[in-house]
Amino acid sequence: MPSPIPPTRLLPKGLFPSAAGGACSSPLGPRTARGGAAPRCCSSFILWEQLRPVEAVGSGGFGSVFRAEYLGKTVALKRVKKSSKNRLASRQSFWAELNVAHLHHNNIVRVIAASTSAPGGSEADSSIGTILMEFVGNRNLQQIIYGTSEPLREERCLRYSADIARGLRYLHAHSLVHLDIKPANVLVSSEEVCKIADFGCSVKLDRARETCADHPHVSLVGGTYTHRAPELLKGEAVSPKADIFSFGITLWQLLTREPPYAGERQRVLYAIVAQDLRPSLRDSAVFGSELGGRLRALLGACWSADALRRPSASELLELLQQLL
Repeated sequence: MPSPIPPTRLLPKGLFPSAAGGACSSPLGPRTARGGAAPRCCSSFILWEQLRPVEAVGSGGFGSVFRAEYLGKTVALKRVKKSSKNRLASRQSFWAELNVAHLHHNNIVRVIAASTSAPGGSEADSSIGTILMEFVGNRNLQQIIYGTSEPLREERCLRYSADIARGLRYLHAHSLVHLDIKPANVLVSSEEVCKIADFGCSVKLDRARETCADHPHVSLVGGTYTHRAPELLKGEAVSPKADIFSFGITLWQLLTREPPYAGERQRVLYAIVAQDLRPSLRDSAVFGSELGGRLRALLGACWSADALRRPSASELLELLQQLL
C-alpha cells in the first residue's frame, strides 16, 4: 500500500510559505528512509479559511473535483469521500493519490497539499481527506475523443501520446505504476499539453524487483476493465508493463474515436484473458497507410499477452518520436 509523505514534500515554499505540519492517521504504515523509519502520521496543513471552491469539474467513484481558489491561486480541489460499500478501498484511494506528492513533471498533475481533516459539519463526516492539486483545466482526452468534433489527425494523436509516454517514463523511473491509464485520466491543458491525473489506483513497486505481488487490493479496487492488462485480470504481479497495455488501448481510442469493446462485461473480460481479445486494427482509413501500418505494429507490441514483450515507457517514447 502507498506510504504517507512528509509535509515538506507537499508544500512548495513559493506558494505556501506559512504552512505548518499537522497530524493525521494513515492506514499505510511507516516508510523507510536513509535506513530509518519515517513517522507513521504525516500531513500538510491546509488553511481552510483561504480555500474557496468555485465550481464542480468532475466526480468519480471515490470523490469529487472542484476548481477552487487558494491563497490567490487557482487550484483543483479533490474531496475523497467515504464509501459505505468499501471503506478500505476509499481510504486506499486517498493515500494512493499521494504517491505522486513528491514528484514534479510537466506531464504529471502536481499535488500541492493534502490533509485528512476537513471543516466541520456533514462534509467532514463524509470525507476521508482533501487534496489540492495543480489546476490543468476542464478538458480531458475522453471529452476530446468522444464529446467534440475537433479533428484528431495522426500528428496530434502522436503528440498527445508522446506526452503520456513521457509521464509514464517518469513515473516508472520512480517505481510507480499508475494502473488506470485511460482517456478520462489524461487532462489536456490550454497549451495542448497532456498530464496524467487520478492516482487513486497507483502502487509503489519494490525497486529491486520492479514488480509488486503483495498488493491484494489491486485486483479489487483499481482500474477500468477495458484498459486492464490481462495479467492483472488474472491476479498476477503488477509491473510497469501494465501501464503500457493501458496506453495501447488509449492510443487506439485516439486514432479511431471508437469504444474499445462491445458486449457484456464478463464476456469481454474472459475474451481478453482467454482469447487475446483486443480492439480491431482492420480500419483501413486509420491503419491502411504506411504510418498506419507502423502504428498497428506499435499497438500490437503494447497489447502483447506476454508483458515482457511490451516496450518500456522509454522505448515507447522513442518509437513515438520516430513516428512524429
